[in-house]
Amino acid sequence: MSGPGLPASVEALRRLREDPHRLGHRPHASREAVAGTGQGATGPASKRIIVGYGFWIFLLSDIIMFSCFFAAFAVQRDATAGGPGIQEVVDIPRVGLETAALLLSSYTCMLSAAATNARSRLWTQVFLALTGILGLAFLSLELQEFIELAERGITPQRSGMLTAFFGLVGLHGVHVTFGGLWLLTMMAQVQVKGFRPEIIHRLVCFNLFWHALDIVWIGIFTIVYLMGVTP
Repeated sequence: MSGPGLPASVEALRRLREDPHRLGHRPHASREAVAGTGQGATGPASKRIIVGYGFWIFLLSDIIMFSCFFAAFAVQRDATAGGPGIQEVVDIPRVGLETAALLLSSYTCMLSAAATNARSRLWTQVFLALTGILGLAFLSLELQEFIELAERGITPQRSGMLTAFFGLVGLHGVHVTFGGLWLLTMMAQVQVKGFRPEIIHRLVCFNLFWHALDIVWIGIFTIVYLMGVTP
């Protein structure tokens, strides 16, 4: 019922209740509920939303952990205990190759995601394999760096700075190692099971993880290596 005969307060209340944009308004489930979001008759959220949300929480917790290691290195940067400083540790040409390999692996990882969206098993496997090879090249260069430093007597227990350095860079290397193992697992699952929904969900999570490692490495490359050689 509406019209000029209604009192002004009643008419205003009616309009408030019918306004679909007001704060707290809940649309009728049968008309406006969005599938898979847990609204009304659509039921609980889809598995893709739940998995994605949980994996984002994991990534954020991982970023917090890396932030603590970054903070430790910033505090311990000058704590050399009479030993070598960061300038004697840094090898910019080799680190440049490591960075190029890891960033290129991020590009091939993105191409694998595009191939997955196109449901091309061949190109998904090709780009995943290239991602793994580039990741292995990165780990080989980093392991070579650590071995050469150890041969020169530059080890984590020598000073607070070196403990923080090996802890931060080594933590990232461990993540890349586990990422490579995850990549091999995903390649096997794609080959055997194809593009089932759960496989695609796992591939999406792997892509997020790998790109997050690249972002962390950019921070390490800038703060530890580039700033390390700056007087």
